Amino acid sequence: MTSILVIGSANTDMVLKADRFPRPGETVLGGTFFMFPGGKGANQAVAAARLQGQVTFVCKIGNDIFGKNAVEGFVQEGINTDCVFYDQALPSGVALILVNGQGQNEIAVASGANAALSVSDVDTLDSQIENASLLVTQLETPLATVVHLIAKAHAKGKRVILNPAPAQLLPEAVYQGLFLITPNETETEILTGISVFDEYSANEAAHLLRSWGVQNVIITMGAQGVFVHSSHFVGMVEAPKVEAIDTTAAGDVFNGALAVALANGQDWPSACRFACQAASVSVTRMGAQASAPYLHELP
Repeated sequence: MTSILVIGSANTDMVLKADRFPRPGETVLGGTFFMFPGGKGANQAVAAARLQGQVTFVCKIGNDIFGKNAVEGFVQEGINTDCVFYDQALPSGVALILVNGQGQNEIAVASGANAALSVSDVDTLDSQIENASLLVTQLETPLATVVHLIAKAHAKGKRVILNPAPAQLLPEAVYQGLFLITPNETETEILTGISVFDEYSANEAAHLLRSWGVQNVIITMGAQGVFVHSSHFVGMVEAPKVEAIDTTAAGDVFNGALAVALANGQDWPSACRFACQAASVSVTRMGAQASAPYLHELP
């Protein structure tokens, strides 16, 4: 089985589900509270592991109950935790998530120890990078660390997937080190300045990203599915139609599932269909990691 190295954030998600979002200064009563393990990196690692990927997860957590619970959860999911770093000064990351009656979400994150994942931490990962078939990372850890990781992996000839979330402008060298970038419509517009709303606009944005050096581009477009721009396939892959109740981790589940499919040698349309199926199951459930499906739950 090919190995997947996921590098990113680990948070505890505190979720409040209510009929609607409060306006500034307003209190909305009647919500339901949940607490779940989260963080984009951890979500993607768990999603990949549940779909039978062989996953090693790299993150930094605090020496606190949230961090301890997170690691226990990773172990239960079958994830290799040998590369989890501990920060003795900072707390583990926390996310506050509001979900409205339509399944939309608003999220605020206190990064905590995630913000201390450093270049020197990455420099201890030579053997893990060497042994990985694919690397997956995001932007909830310091940009300098992500940039260094991508350069290091690219120099070793490794395939790197960047899920550029939360979106921010990136140095040009980052694009040139990427096997694949997977922004959603909003992230695509922040990166490229192109508003994505259909296949034509997605193609325009993806073409620009590839001109900057990215080998392959997948733009996730919610219920529409995903747009793929690669050397071997260009076009839309539709998502299954479902009734969403919580979209919090849809993108993370998609990325984790996609990594498994690509690591197992699937072609672009097949890998995207597999990832869309996994993401479509996840939005019918509450929570981030909790919503990620197991392989036997997919059609």
